[in-house]
Amino acid sequence: MIVGQPDVDFAEPAPETDLGVMSHVLRDLRGAFERARAADINLAGFAAHSLTTTYLGSTTGLRRRFVQPTGSFQMMGRSLDGKRSTWSGIGTADFTDVSIDDVENELRYRLELAERTFEMPAGRYDVVMSPSAVADMMIRIYAAAVGQNAEDGKSVFSRPGGGTRIGDQLSALPFELRSDPADPLLACTPFLATTASSAQSSVFDNGVGLERTEWISEGRLERLMYHRAGAARLDARFTGPISNLTLELPGATGTTADLVESTERGLLVNSLWYIREVDPSTLLLTGLTRDGVYLIEDGHIVGQINNFRFNESPVDLLARSTQVGETVRALGRETGDSFNRTAMPPLRVAQFNMSSVSPAS
Repeated sequence: MIVGQPDVDFAEPAPETDLGVMSHVLRDLRGAFERARAADINLAGFAAHSLTTTYLGSTTGLRRRFVQPTGSFQMMGRSLDGKRSTWSGIGTADFTDVSIDDVENELRYRLELAERTFEMPAGRYDVVMSPSAVADMMIRIYAAAVGQNAEDGKSVFSRPGGGTRIGDQLSALPFELRSDPADPLLACTPFLATTASSAQSSVFDNGVGLERTEWISEGRLERLMYHRAGAARLDARFTGPISNLTLELPGATGTTADLVESTERGLLVNSLWYIREVDPSTLLLTGLTRDGVYLIEDGHIVGQINNFRFNESPVDLLARSTQVGETVRALGRETGDSFNRTAMPPLRVAQFNMSSVSPAS
């Protein structure tokens, strides 16, 4: 074990959070609920905040400490008859970037869009994915980026005949998928701290510093996770797991609304749910759309449509992306509770496979 300079705050007690961190949220919720009742809208949701302090020490003198703030705010709006619903979620460190007015206006706008409803069949559609929906898919790429599994032929990043696909072009667009403990928007634990060894990390690497890592660079698979022993065996660089993730297309601008305006005909998907892996060799996933699928015609949302079950690989989604917006902090609807710190752009994806109609409302 390499022992560095001990963290100067190692002996300090763990700080605690309290309701003061979300005082303005609690203050503003009262007015939002009153306005919702007057408009025959049900609002429901939750806010959570934690401060997790990691202490890492060893008999050889290792002393590391890190305090991780993690917050989230989620709210649903639903019409009284239950036929219209929508969801909004925000990942945050301290709630200073959470505006109840903004959330309320966003939910009201989407519920108004849903006053017209259409039934659409299963099929392949041009789909505009919100940053939240993109987060839920890209986290699956990150989770699959384990070098040992790829070498063993168990993942989408396994090369036929042996080895890994590092260096392969995954997308014609120069996407960058990265993790960086020092990212000011998504700061996270800057050293490895694990209680058990696995294919991606080793207890013998505890305390080793984590650095900015590009998993995908200029559209190419750049790196996979390796503990130090695995990296030494392959003459590769140690790459540990990092608890944040950013997808970015350098120079891309525009919001989800901008992508809608440039779509001739397609669907807008607000959030995803119940995502499960079908085939690890292609990273094929199945899941459901939830709380807001909208029909786009000539750059305008014309109404809400039914939900779908989808079958898609997030790797293929990058390859079929036709338009990309600006990267913003996002909270995955399904994965946000376990992987809070993500920043994602909205994507327009061609031929998104809505494999069947879902009766879920």
